[in-house]
Amino acid sequence: MPNSISTDSAQPQRKILVTGALPYANGAIHLGHLVEYIQADIWVRFQKLIGNECTYVCASDAHGTPIMLRARDEGIAPENLVERYRKEHSADFAAFHIEFDNFHSTHSEENRELVEQVYGRLRAKSLIASRTIEQAYDDDAKMFLPDRFVRGTCPSCGAEDQYGDSCEQCGSTYNPTELIDARSIISGTAPVQKASEHFFFKLSEFEQMLREWTSSGVIDDGVAKKLGEWFETGLKDWDISRDEPYFGFRIPDTDNKYFYVWLDAPIGYLASFKNLCDRRAELNFDEYFAEQSDTELYHFIGKDIVYFHTLFWPAVLEAAAIRKPSGVFIHGFLTVNGQKMSKSRGTFISAQTFVDHLDPETLRYYYASKLGSNVDDIDLNLEDFVTRNNTDLVNKLVNIASRCAGFIAKGHQGRLAPKIENQALFDSFVNAGDNIAQLYEQRNFSKAMREIMALADQANRYIDERKPWVLAKQPDSADDVQQVCTMGINLFRILMIYLKPVLPVMSHTAEEFLCAPIQHWDDRKTPLLNTTIHSYQALMTRIDKKAVNKMIEASVTNSSPAKVETTEAGTNHISIDDFLKVDLRIVDIIAADHVDGADSLIQITVSLGEESRSVFAGIKAAYDPAQLIGKQAVLVANLKPRKMKFGVSEGMLLAAGPGGEDIYLIAPDNGAKAGMQVR
Repeated sequence: MPNSISTDSAQPQRKILVTGALPYANGAIHLGHLVEYIQADIWVRFQKLIGNECTYVCASDAHGTPIMLRARDEGIAPENLVERYRKEHSADFAAFHIEFDNFHSTHSEENRELVEQVYGRLRAKSLIASRTIEQAYDDDAKMFLPDRFVRGTCPSCGAEDQYGDSCEQCGSTYNPTELIDARSIISGTAPVQKASEHFFFKLSEFEQMLREWTSSGVIDDGVAKKLGEWFETGLKDWDISRDEPYFGFRIPDTDNKYFYVWLDAPIGYLASFKNLCDRRAELNFDEYFAEQSDTELYHFIGKDIVYFHTLFWPAVLEAAAIRKPSGVFIHGFLTVNGQKMSKSRGTFISAQTFVDHLDPETLRYYYASKLGSNVDDIDLNLEDFVTRNNTDLVNKLVNIASRCAGFIAKGHQGRLAPKIENQALFDSFVNAGDNIAQLYEQRNFSKAMREIMALADQANRYIDERKPWVLAKQPDSADDVQQVCTMGINLFRILMIYLKPVLPVMSHTAEEFLCAPIQHWDDRKTPLLNTTIHSYQALMTRIDKKAVNKMIEASVTNSSPAKVETTEAGTNHISIDDFLKVDLRIVDIIAADHVDGADSLIQITVSLGEESRSVFAGIKAAYDPAQLIGKQAVLVANLKPRKMKFGVSEGMLLAAGPGGEDIYLIAPDNGAKAGMQVR
């Protein structure tokens, strides 16, 4: 990925192919999924706006045992099930203005041909080994169990109810046979071990190449360090086969073996692009996937599938003499109101439910305002979602156009002035586009949104200072009013150019209002002068909190609420299951400071590794802030953020002691102190 970019329309185009992780064809798209597809769509739209040839492809992930069993339960063919979900997913993506150049399916002839071609190349290089293995088998269901159909206790950290291939708590990978107290999720019985011949890709032979590739800047530094842990434990050869019954592609020269979905799924990126190339003469498949291609290839994925995309996938590509990605862009998970999405709380929200109640562009803008180039999780705080959209898009952005357009329409028949009133201000808005473009390129959307809204503030200040509503009442001031409002309209247009990747529908409506299409990032340099605009129509309306509440109500399932038992003494008891929902983390205190105007509070910044949090603690009587830096504490990490007079507290520190000067931090340092139940 280039360190700097050019937005000059005269410069040669970059040729870029972007992929989104393939949604599994076995369930509805929800707001967590949309983080990735919106992030990638914004980046692709930006690339196209600066003049690059950028193609965005995706496909339904259509194979595997879960799909086979779901189709069996519904009494339909798996092909019908996956096609149904492919159409549903396509409709959901379109509703959020996610514009794929092609949305295909891994259950396609293109993918079958490519998978067999790749497998043939691996086998020709003796990179496929045949081994007889002991595998989990469900005697009741009469089938071998995929890794994720076995659950039990992690052999590394002891976490319960973990999948058969990896632990969500400690990140360890292992075989299902290593699980403690394993059980089949189909029948609930303990699986037995049964011998079966399987085919393995010799991943271990690519360790040196993978070490060099993952440290070359193609992935985030933090992710590269995590991969280093896997290198230290040793790369395991990869089982790429599954036994029947299985929905997928049969392995050539076998009767009852199928390609594991994680082999054919990433090849689905190539298949979707090949399907598009067959329909677009200007695209050449070999140009993009030749081993020494000059084009760029980027994968957008979630951090839960890093192993597959940064170790297994590039090794397969290397072995098959196919180019590797130019970059793998990894995002974190989505929380809602500071917690994991919950069906019982109504925060597990489907794409369709959101569209039923709210404008999809409000979610696009909110995600853009939160997304950076790192792998940190992002939180959809619904109160902040309402406030941010209403403040930024309605009170700031739309306000510029609505304040100025009326004067142009009434006093000048919609005609803009022939000159810019404040050239220096106009030039500052134009010049800001260079830095904003760099932020888009780096996927630092949140900072780009802040800079754009800072410009919106400047535009509103300009209008407030020039007061066209006052000028309009003065004699012989018609030209002044026209010039001020023409200036305001031009500043608004520049902002819409900067926001077009995020708000494609709103920007299109603005183009129609201004009678001027936005075709390139450089359009910002040419002001609209002496032209006629249409009368103003509302570009965005305020979000009503009632609509958000209705959306939550529509998302609530009939899940049983947590049980609270009360003893005769009046003490409320929670179950062990409720206690296990509390996410306790040992954190490092990296900064601490007094809070102006607060008698007892200290603002503490803690590090959770990849993420930092700000917490307000009522411990002023016990500590000087300087004493806290470098200490450790216990943080309730999944507590809902709380708005306070002095800011937002993003967690709770746990401590012991009666309070006042006697507050003791729970940490290895015996002399440490901290606040009791502080937020």
